[in-house]
Amino acid sequence: MNFGTKAVHAGVAPDPTTGAIMTPIYQTSTYVQESPAQHKGYAYARGANPTRNALQKSIAALENGKHAICFSSGMGATDAVIKLLAPGDEVITSNDLYGGSYRMFKRVYEKFGIKFHFIDLSDSKNLVPYLNAKTKLLWLETPSNPLMRIIDIEACATLVKKNNVLVAVDNTFASPYLQNPLALGADIVMHSVTKYLGGHSDVIMGALVVNDDSLHQELAFIANSCGAVPGPQDSFLVLRGIKTLHLRMERHCKNGREIATFLRAHPLVKEVFWPGFTDHPNHAIAKKQMRDFGGMLSFTLKNDSLENAKNLMERVSLFSLAESLGGVESLINHPASMTHASIPKEERTKNGLTDSLIRLSIGVEDCEDLIADLNQALG
Repeated sequence: MNFGTKAVHAGVAPDPTTGAIMTPIYQTSTYVQESPAQHKGYAYARGANPTRNALQKSIAALENGKHAICFSSGMGATDAVIKLLAPGDEVITSNDLYGGSYRMFKRVYEKFGIKFHFIDLSDSKNLVPYLNAKTKLLWLETPSNPLMRIIDIEACATLVKKNNVLVAVDNTFASPYLQNPLALGADIVMHSVTKYLGGHSDVIMGALVVNDDSLHQELAFIANSCGAVPGPQDSFLVLRGIKTLHLRMERHCKNGREIATFLRAHPLVKEVFWPGFTDHPNHAIAKKQMRDFGGMLSFTLKNDSLENAKNLMERVSLFSLAESLGGVESLINHPASMTHASIPKEERTKNGLTDSLIRLSIGVEDCEDLIADLNQALG
């Protein structure tokens, strides 16, 4: 089944009671049992809900995975993965990743005795010196947030598999339309469903996708035990959003390409970070493991000051200054003070995340209008 057909049909079926073509919102906290000794698969909605189950089947199909588990946020999904670990375990991850992930790793889990190595993973061989008997997880984010750095998933997975290290990939920026990490050797795929999967800036949700049955059981146990699960209304909204994922992603990619090209040619722009450029670091890897290059990009100004960046972000009208990404509307973001403020400035600047860096989430509006908006804001 091709992707667009999966997006419309996977995981959903007409309601057996009424024939409703849309999955009903099962707004219930508990389920009536016929006998204390047996139930029909549903007992309490923290453990399972039919609307959520339909969504989980849909997301698993989009990633060509066997199982999906939805959580109340992307961070809830990430948290569940780290809960697979124990004190003394070590994690290798990149030095360019979402600020919320960095904050969780450093400020929540390090105090429980889990060690995190934040390294440059642009070359997979860089992780080899950090591999040891205590390494239990490799956490990858590609393309990265916000510098769009590309990591070779297959090469990294190949290097760590002999050490029985779990490989988890945050696939939020690419979405399953552009990239499927399970096919490249990953064990776990994480999505902030809030972004492209939901697609309309009206839901907070996360998801994990796996193929291994025992790993699924462990993560499902954590989800049920710790309770970071989404409600049926949000599950319904994401099911609806997924039906147009392929159509939206086509437009995100087209607009992203045109705006990245426009910005690169603008005399006031210093550098544009977008993996579709042939001279973007690891462009060849992006071309190999992605189907297109997406609608996320970031850039800096030649007059590289925080004040100039601030002025530009205040002058746009179609781009909304906001956190998050992946919705139908275009957003402009200042990572240093917004999405990545939790990372110490010294760490940010060392890894290329300057105070003047601007990140764009390109929506599905008419591209000519978006370019005109940026052009007038640049002055």
